[in-house]
Amino acid sequence: MKSLVLSSFFILFTINLFAQVRFSTDAIRVNEKRIDQRIQEFAKFGINDQGEPFRVAYSQGDIEGRAYFMDLMRKAGLEVHIDYAGNIIGKRAGKDPSKKPIAFGSHIDMVPNGGNYDGTLGSFTALEIIEVLNEHNIITNHPLEVIIFQNEEAGLVGSRAMAGRLKMDALSQKNASGYTIAEGTKRIGGDPERLPGAARKKGDLAAFIEMHIEQSKVLESRGIDVAIIEGIVGIEDWDITVIGLANHAGSTPMNDRQDALIAASKLVLAVNEVVNSYEGAQVGSVGKISVPSGAPNIIPGKVEMSLQMRDLSTDKIMGMFADIEERAKQIEKETNTQIVFEHLNLSSTPTFANKEIQEKMIQAAESLGISYMKMQSGAGHDTQEMAALGPIGMVFIPSKDGISHNPKEYSSPSEMANGANVMLHTVLLLDEK
Repeated sequence: MKSLVLSSFFILFTINLFAQVRFSTDAIRVNEKRIDQRIQEFAKFGINDQGEPFRVAYSQGDIEGRAYFMDLMRKAGLEVHIDYAGNIIGKRAGKDPSKKPIAFGSHIDMVPNGGNYDGTLGSFTALEIIEVLNEHNIITNHPLEVIIFQNEEAGLVGSRAMAGRLKMDALSQKNASGYTIAEGTKRIGGDPERLPGAARKKGDLAAFIEMHIEQSKVLESRGIDVAIIEGIVGIEDWDITVIGLANHAGSTPMNDRQDALIAASKLVLAVNEVVNSYEGAQVGSVGKISVPSGAPNIIPGKVEMSLQMRDLSTDKIMGMFADIEERAKQIEKETNTQIVFEHLNLSSTPTFANKEIQEKMIQAAESLGISYMKMQSGAGHDTQEMAALGPIGMVFIPSKDGISHNPKEYSSPSEMANGANVMLHTVLLLDEK
């Protein structure tokens, strides 16, 4: 009987202790004020002579910003190093060193005259997670990694290198800093000659998650706190040449013209109509168009234009393209022109977020009373490259008026905290697993 009482007491004590730990974990929150203060402080790095933000990768502002960020990482107790690709990696040990790391982070470079939240928010959110765990004396089972990728804005350079997908011939390309990727990588502490050594293997990460501003205004317009990302869209590109007959604009009757620009204009409208005829969140754009003749007294004999379509389904993209081709054939007959499509070998395939991570993010949001919806990302992110190393997930927060890549870019402190809290609790839920 005494043994039974002691056993029951032990079970109740264990359950109570677990409940207390569970409660304390549920109760923790990020420091909203600290995140906002750091975003504002970081905005001071990279202001050019014209007073514009210019923390482009490899610029002096980028170098100074990276040094500042690494100093904060070290103060937070992270073991910090720069890999051969120039990525900043901060490690925090877990209880079980045999477990794979849970990683999170983003980038701190920007486009010329860009905003203060794109990438930077995801980076400071990653650091905030570490700070909060430190303050609550929480040691996770898994090791944790904060990863700050180099040069996201000019082609996901750092994350592609980590995924083993950055080709060596890309190192000769220049970005807006004026430096090639090879030169810039050296400037920030990497070693382009040893770039393959930055690649990590499939399965190296238990998970990689990232928070980002939405870069459109769906969340804002619907009054929803966060989006749980289902995947990052695939992108397919075509160059289009419309061939007509250049002729004198003054003496050629209207009904006797082979005007390539008229045909191109009809095709632009056809693209819009076809893409809108499909159900879903797919997009299609003609973002570039040029008339080589370029004179007011010449009927355009040739037009060069682009076509880009994005969706989580490659089959849907190619189905839309087939419909656009059919419309192009009709336009050719109507305008007595020729329309030639060239499919470019620049496509990116759709990347799907891990279902279990999505569920953990939803569980986190619901436990915190934060409203959410599911969404696909129409823009590329470092996270899509990390899918080569382990399961991925993303959280979006509202971006005022949908503005991004612009100094007017803004998310409020409370909006940032909502997303950061979902990220924090997702890490804790993943760690429990």
